[in-house]
Amino acid sequence: MLGKLARQHDPNVLVGFDKADDAGVYKISATQALVQTVDFFTPIVDDPFTFGQIAATNALSDVYAMGGKPLSALAMVCFPDQGDLNILERILAGGLSKMMEANCTVVGGHSVRDPEIKFGYAVTGMIHPDRVLANANAKVQDALVFTKGLGTGVISTAIKRGLAKQAWIDAATKSMTTLNATAAEIAASGKFEVHAATDVTGFGLIGHAREMAAGSGVSLRINSTQVPLLEGALECVRAGFIPGGLKNNREFAECLVGYEAAVPEEIKAILFDPQTAGGLLLSVARRDSEALVAALQAAGVPAVEIGEVLPSSKPLIQIH
Repeated sequence: MLGKLARQHDPNVLVGFDKADDAGVYKISATQALVQTVDFFTPIVDDPFTFGQIAATNALSDVYAMGGKPLSALAMVCFPDQGDLNILERILAGGLSKMMEANCTVVGGHSVRDPEIKFGYAVTGMIHPDRVLANANAKVQDALVFTKGLGTGVISTAIKRGLAKQAWIDAATKSMTTLNATAAEIAASGKFEVHAATDVTGFGLIGHAREMAAGSGVSLRINSTQVPLLEGALECVRAGFIPGGLKNNREFAECLVGYEAAVPEEIKAILFDPQTAGGLLLSVARRDSEALVAALQAAGVPAVEIGEVLPSSKPLIQIH
């Protein structure tokens, strides 16, 4: 649909919606550019405070994925007319707690009456125009590094059905409320040759890897045995806790995937699982990969190398 819209031509737009990137980037001076993003969704956990934290973490993630630092945010709230305002207060408090952790100031917002609760933020950040970590600059022979485990989509589905084990809930909640700030700061520090970055969210690992590969004119090879998984993720897939987003992601992108070995069905599925506040997928020069992973792990980020960048070929993404 976006392809049918009129194109705006502004030389200050460094990254626009035509790039399928995580956030827009608008240059305002030779040394400053704005990073802008917006994200909101319905509750995926029962606790209002935790839901607010997750929504804030998810909205902030797109700024971090560009290598930027969040500055300010506007809250967006949809809430039932006769809803319990104590619940709304807890949602807002949870979101504010994460914004404060990120040193991002909530300057206002907008609310509407809606039968279904929805919450999120429009976030503005800052970045140097020459240091934008776009998703379309991966280089052949780069290593692929991923900073969180997969599985929030299937675990959230189990939660909604009332069948999630507490350990699964705890693992998913911890992941979804952990800011990508540390990972982004290290990736954008200039100490490592990071060429491209994206955060893995609603399109799943394969969907966001597809955008990186297509935008960069390369192919990717992912080692399925190295992809980190949250506790309970595979159990959820085996139990049939498959969200609609996973099915949609798979229908859209699996035609571009080739499986080089007997990859188990549950592993194939989890690679398409839509993530909330997922990790960063980084394309880094091979010589810096080991050092980057070590630096991330030393800072408490559970990063691992999961693959490599190859010359453009078919299939676009190889899984082994």
